[in-house]
Amino acid sequence: MAEICNTLVLFGATGDLARRKLYPALYEMAIDDRLPDKVIGVARRDWDAGQLVENVRDAIEEFSDESIDEATFGQLADVILYASGDYREPETYHEIARQLSREDRVLFYLSVPPSLFETVVGLLAETELAAGSHVVVEKPFGRDLESSRRLNRCLLEHFDEDAIFRIDHFLGKEEVLDLLVFRLANTFLEPAWNRHYIDRVEITMAESFGIEGRGGFYEEVGALRDVVQNHLLQLVSLVAMEPPVSADAESLRDEKVKVLKAIPRISQDQIVCGQYRGYRDEKGVDAESEVETFVAMKFYIDSWRWAGVPFYIRAGKKMATTATEILIEFARPPRLFFARSDAPQPHPNHLIFRTKPGERVSISAEIKEPGEELISRSVDLVYDYDEDREGARDDAYARLLVDALEGDHRLFARADGVEEAWSVFENILDDLGPVYEYQPGSWGPEEADRLIEGPEGWHRPETEE
Repeated sequence: MAEICNTLVLFGATGDLARRKLYPALYEMAIDDRLPDKVIGVARRDWDAGQLVENVRDAIEEFSDESIDEATFGQLADVILYASGDYREPETYHEIARQLSREDRVLFYLSVPPSLFETVVGLLAETELAAGSHVVVEKPFGRDLESSRRLNRCLLEHFDEDAIFRIDHFLGKEEVLDLLVFRLANTFLEPAWNRHYIDRVEITMAESFGIEGRGGFYEEVGALRDVVQNHLLQLVSLVAMEPPVSADAESLRDEKVKVLKAIPRISQDQIVCGQYRGYRDEKGVDAESEVETFVAMKFYIDSWRWAGVPFYIRAGKKMATTATEILIEFARPPRLFFARSDAPQPHPNHLIFRTKPGERVSISAEIKEPGEELISRSVDLVYDYDEDREGARDDAYARLLVDALEGDHRLFARADGVEEAWSVFENILDDLGPVYEYQPGSWGPEEADRLIEGPEGWHRPETEE
């Protein structure tokens, strides 16, 4: 584990990510008495520390689930400093240095556009601020394999791998972490967690809303770069990885990288892309845009455990509901003795992890139908997180900020993992094939149905929406 940092320097202190995620996270850290000694905000605006404190208060009031306690907020306000300046000018970094002391062990958080990563890292090195410090880099880690390698070379030129934290807040979510624990801490799952008993794995990340005013951003990335290449491949890794030799960061990351290496490069015939009707009318979107807002794909993992098991991924905007679910569908029994002869075959046993909303884990099973006949019916055995979470706080950014300050890499990506994830899509990134239009409120374009095997089609998460 890397050395513990006691100072956070936040580039992008007046930006949207800081307001929506980082300041509420810092407030949670204040509640738990886990704040660093200093939080130095860095941005272009000609503010002082007092103005930043007011901005932090406004952000917590708007975006935090917690109501403000003045004593707790006072603890946060007391550690906030501010450095105003252009990220491209060395004087900005000299101003940061003037606010640091010899005792400060610094974690630099780069909440800046990807185009500025290399500039900021280079100037941190040039002004000798990088020496002995750690750095957090927000996704996306490049936009393809070549750019991710270039970014990694830049980072590794000035920071050791142990000092680099590539953050994806998705990995800090309680339910995502529980997928790992549920899988590896329960002996009854291991004998069946393989190609002999699992028929398919399906991951859906559906959002009923659109791009919410982020037209310029979405035109640059699209659905594949936004959530599939990172978030959903991380979920695939957690489902498919071998048990690590220990729970330390390197052992966990070793096994996740092995999964990515075992996925053959995706080709055009394995993917279907869509764009919701009305996307081109959004602010900041090209009137003839071919950017995808929906992606579905099918692939296999060439490992002893998973050979022949199809993995399906689907993600989209303006879908029928908002839900992220992982479906593990088991094989049917060799003979269905107790199924009704006059009804459709019962659905195979399955395990579902829902990470949002209404987070829960459910296992389907067949039991006897009440009455005289010896026939079966399906029931779901459900664990609901909300029933066990009263008073608990599990903000993903708060968890990850604390881990980064404490030098714990377990929930952060490693350089080779980032590059392997981009490699999966290397053959198609420049040409995803046709982009089919679909109706808002649907489950995406009908063309995606050709990817899925079996008469039941795609799993459709049920929510209260």
